[in-house]
Amino acid sequence: MSIGFDSDEIILKKLRERLRRMTDEELLRFGKDVRKLAENPFQRQLQEARREWRRRKELRNSENKMNTRL
Repeated sequence: MSIGFDSDEIILKKLRERLRRMTDEELLRFGKDVRKLAENPFQRQLQEARREWRRRKELRNSENKMNTRL
């Protein structure tokens, strides 16, 4: 008994063949499942932190504009 590993090219070829055999519904479900698995929770937290930072910066800028008009 021997253990072998497929090259990246062979793995991709097998995946492409499998994807082509899927129905539209199966392909959509597969894509959604893979997206969930591929998400990095820390990346999501970083994105949310950046979004909050931009929101605060915009709020400060708009407050500063209001104060300079007074």
